[in-house]
Amino acid sequence: MQGSRFAFGPFVLDSGTGTLLENGIPVSASYRGLKLLAALVGRPGGVLSKAALLEAAWPGMAVEEGNLTVQIAQLRKLLGEPANGGDWIVTVPRVGYRFAGVVEQLGSARREPLPLPSKPSIVVLPFVNVSNDPGQESFADGLTEDLITDLSRTAELFVIARNSAFAYKGKAREVREIAEELGVRYLLEGSVRHAAGRVRINAQLVDSLTGDHLWAERFDRELGDIFAVQDEVAARIVQALLGRLRTPPPRQRPKSLDAYELCVRARRLMDDTPQAAQEAHLLLTRAISLDPDYAEAYRWLALNHWMGWVHSGGPSEASRGTALDLARKAVALDQDDAGCRWTLAYLLAYERDFATADAEFARAIELDPNEADAWAALSDITVLAGRVEEGLEQIRKAFRLNPFPASWYYLPLGQALYAAGEYQAAVEALRRDETHRTSSRRFLAASLAQLGHLEEARAEAELFLVGNPDFSVRHWATMEPFRDDMLRERFVDGFRKAGLPE
Repeated sequence: MQGSRFAFGPFVLDSGTGTLLENGIPVSASYRGLKLLAALVGRPGGVLSKAALLEAAWPGMAVEEGNLTVQIAQLRKLLGEPANGGDWIVTVPRVGYRFAGVVEQLGSARREPLPLPSKPSIVVLPFVNVSNDPGQESFADGLTEDLITDLSRTAELFVIARNSAFAYKGKAREVREIAEELGVRYLLEGSVRHAAGRVRINAQLVDSLTGDHLWAERFDRELGDIFAVQDEVAARIVQALLGRLRTPPPRQRPKSLDAYELCVRARRLMDDTPQAAQEAHLLLTRAISLDPDYAEAYRWLALNHWMGWVHSGGPSEASRGTALDLARKAVALDQDDAGCRWTLAYLLAYERDFATADAEFARAIELDPNEADAWAALSDITVLAGRVEEGLEQIRKAFRLNPFPASWYYLPLGQALYAAGEYQAAVEALRRDETHRTSSRRFLAASLAQLGHLEEARAEAELFLVGNPDFSVRHWATMEPFRDDMLRERFVDGFRKAGLPE
C-alpha cells in the first residue's frame, strides 16, 4: 500500500508519502521537486528526457520547459554536493537529466499496525467475480458494497469503509497483514458467479488472529433473490461476531436490478475527473428513470450536482437548488438511510439552516455510526462552526474507519489542521499524491504562506488555480458555512498571503 523508498547519501526519499529526510530530519521540498526527484532516483544513471520529467511532475498538463529548469535548480541547491564532489543531478545537453549518485531501494516503510477497537471489527474484502463475463465485475462490487453498508448499520460492530476495503481489490495479500494495516480482527471474503438468471455466492468469515474460519456458506439462488441473500449473509456475520442472530435494520432496496447496477457504476465515478462526473450523472439519471423510488440514486445525483458546482468554483443557484431538492427527495423515500441523511445535512449547512443540518447529521450517525463519509462531512461543518478540536476528532474518526480514503477526505483534514494552527501538519497531509487534483490544495498554499514559505505558497496557489480558475477569496468566504467570523478571517489571511485572487 506504500510507495517506494530510496536512499542516497544522507537522504531517504519516500515517494509514497512525498517526504524527503536528511539524516533522519524532514527536508522542506516542493511537491513538483519531489516528483522529479522520485523519477530520477528511480532510474539511477539512466537518462530521462525533458518530456518524461515534465510528465512525471506535471502529468497531463501543458507546462513550459522553464518550469523544469527552475525545479531542477532548486533540487540541486537543496541536495548540495555529494561527498565525492560533482552533482547529484547531471544535465545531458539537449536531452534531459540523469541521477549520478548511488541509490539503494529500500523496502516500503511498514505501516504501524492500528490498534484493535474495543468492539468486534471487520473488513469486507471485495468479492471476486468468478463469472465468465468480466462485465459482471460491477455486480460483484455492488454485493461487496451492500454488505459493508448492511454490517456498518450494526452499532455493536466496527466496520471498515468501502474505499479502504477496495484498496485490496485484485491483490494477493496475507489475511494477517491486511488486518494489521486496517486495524481489524475479522475479514469477510468470498466470490460471486452471476449467470443465466441465477447467482452463486461463496462467503467465509476469517479470524486474523487465529486463522480460523468462523463461518462459511454457499448460496445458490435466483437473481431476483440477491437482496434477500445479502440480508441473510449480514445476519449470519452478526450472529458469528456478536453471538446472537440479529437481522440488521431493514433497508430500502431498488425495484430494478438494472437501476441498481447503474448506481453501483456511478458510485465508482464520483470522486474522479469532471468527465467521470458527467458519466456518473448520466448513469444516475438513467437509474432514476428505471426506478423513480430509488432513494440511493437520488442521493448520489444530489452529490453529483453539488460537486459539480463546488469544484467549478462558480456555483449557480439553480444547481444548488437542484442538489438540495434531490437530497430531500432521497430522505423522503428512505428516512432510515444514513447516506441520504448526511447528504441532506451537508447541503442544508450551506443554506445556513444550521439547526436542521445538525439534527440530520446526528440522525445519520445514529443510523450508522460506522459511516466514515458522514464523519468526514460533519468535520467540515463542525470546523467552520468554530469547534475546531471537535472537528479534528471527527476527521480522525473518519480516517480510522477509512484508512485509505477517497481523495476528498484531505479537504476537511487540511481545513481542520489549518484552523487549529497546525500548519506544518497540514502541509505534510496535503502534499500527498491523493490531493493533487483536489481543491484541498488551497489549504496547502495557505499553510505554506502562514509558515513564511511565500514563494512555494504562491506556486501552489497558481497550480490550484489551473483546476479552479474561477476561485476568488471573497466568493469562497461568502459561500462557506462559517459560524465563526474570526476563523473566517484567518483563512482569508492565509489565502491572501498565498496570492489567491481577491
